[in-house]
Amino acid sequence: MAEFMDVHHGMKGITSEQLQEAHRADRAIETEERVHFKQTWADPRSGEVYCLSEAPSAEAVMRIHERAGHPADEIHPVPLTA
Repeated sequence: MAEFMDVHHGMKGITSEQLQEAHRADRAIETEERVHFKQTWADPRSGEVYCLSEAPSAEAVMRIHERAGHPADEIHPVPLTA
């Protein structure tokens, strides 16, 4: 399974509770696309949210985020980690 980092813009002021709810919404349906969201981070000041996932494709990640109500603005493969 490949890893992906996706980015959501425009979420200024996101709270911890809102971030957790968005992550729960993704996790509730992730298995339908064989995606696993591993970690989520947010910067309320800039409005950027980052999600690290394992998935068969970037398209599968996008479909889960769209269905959960918060489409990603960018999705990047993560071919190497240290």
